[in-house]
Amino acid sequence: MSVDGHEAPAGEARAAGGADPEGIVNLLSDNWFRADDGLQITGGGAVAVDTATLRTAADAFAAADGELGEIAMRLGALQNMLLAVRDQAQDAAATASALGTRVHQTRAEAAAIGAALQEAAAVYELVELDAALRAATLAGDTASAEVLGVRRDQLVRLHPQAWEAALGAESARSIMWPGELVRQGTQWGVGIGDTFGDPGAVWGGAVVGLGTLGAAAYVGIAGTGRLAPGARLTGTAGTVTVTAVKPEGPSGPAPGVAPGPGSTVGQAPPSSWRPPSAVAPRSLAAATARIPGDGAARVRVEKYTMPDGSRQAVVYIAGMQSGDVSGGDDPWDNESNLQLYSGRMSDSYAATEAALAAAGVGAGDAVHVVAFSQGGMIGAHLALEGDYDVQTLVSLGSPVEADVGAGTLSVAIRHTDDPVAGLAGGGALEGVGAPGSFVAERVYDPGTGADDATLPAHRLTAYAETAAMVDASADPRVAGVRAVFDDLARAESVEVSEYAAVRG
Repeated sequence: MSVDGHEAPAGEARAAGGADPEGIVNLLSDNWFRADDGLQITGGGAVAVDTATLRTAADAFAAADGELGEIAMRLGALQNMLLAVRDQAQDAAATASALGTRVHQTRAEAAAIGAALQEAAAVYELVELDAALRAATLAGDTASAEVLGVRRDQLVRLHPQAWEAALGAESARSIMWPGELVRQGTQWGVGIGDTFGDPGAVWGGAVVGLGTLGAAAYVGIAGTGRLAPGARLTGTAGTVTVTAVKPEGPSGPAPGVAPGPGSTVGQAPPSSWRPPSAVAPRSLAAATARIPGDGAARVRVEKYTMPDGSRQAVVYIAGMQSGDVSGGDDPWDNESNLQLYSGRMSDSYAATEAALAAAGVGAGDAVHVVAFSQGGMIGAHLALEGDYDVQTLVSLGSPVEADVGAGTLSVAIRHTDDPVAGLAGGGALEGVGAPGSFVAERVYDPGTGADDATLPAHRLTAYAETAAMVDASADPRVAGVRAVFDDLARAESVEVSEYAAVRG
């Protein structure tokens, strides 16, 4: 009650009686670590630094220190000579003395920079060694684990402070990467809980925010979304039937795509004639638009015959199409999601391999993968364990990130407010893929509301928008994926086919 007999506003009453608990929750959610500064393109990982380059630079500073030392010795001799005749060369002696002082200062700076570079190289190498050691241990490769352990222990003894910094970098990456998810989760919980009053708002924000943080920290630390080079799917798939359907979108010049020898799929329907350069995608956004979605197709294959007679294929793989968890007709369901994420063979993976075979893509053929969500998991395992030469892996909203090795250009596009992409645990602790590989991230929708339950940041249309932003970026790494599309445009012929798949 106010002094004039009127009720004070609720906010003023809370302020008078103490801190507003809802305000505290909002304060925390508003100021939690976030990464919504627009599109961010990085090399990926907690650290993405070439340790060899750092050590080369450190050696260069050490060499400069040595050369400056020789100069200092000569200056010292010159100073002694000038001092002997200082009455006749007083100014020259003073100048030599000042120059000697500058040389000593520069030597100290060069030595400090060289030491700092060596220490930084040790930090980054320790992060890489620790990640490789965990991967080798999980894979049961005891010989490699022993070698890696010895090297790590040597570095720890030589650079104890670097070890502390490396642990800090790993912890920050493992725990703090889900900042935007935690922030939005807290605000969403406050909004939902507010319908039950102030206590509900506080409890809603705390439960959802802390729950999101805990789940994300577990995924990040456990590394469930990171696939090591030796990751292989276990078990066997069920029976799937793959059928050619009429291709949608840009078609190839062939009148139709016949199934491969021995295939059980039917003849592909006719497709329109277009020059290969018009069929090849010209951008990431164009490639994203070809990922199958609402239609019957689940896999699209474009097979390019190059001027030298070699063949390349682009395979576009759909994301989840059914929420079924008990093995319905569509292999692209939640059952396959759970199987792939836990490292087991799925019917959708088997159907993708069958579609590639039906399109005439054989072992050793060059393959470029463009995939969304569940398709990203399929594409990752095609690169890790398939018989194909997977040269490019473009994943959008994938729940995993694979260490595909130096032979595969890895392009990962993620929304930091996408819980599905969050299952990757922030990605690898070190960069993956061939030189020029990158991760493109942004917050798709910083606002919160009831529609967040429909995962707007995980829609393929949302990722198409982000792909267009990557295309428009001036980051030099984007040139690598553009070069892939430019090369495909040189093809002499293209065959396009799309495939539906059902269990049984």
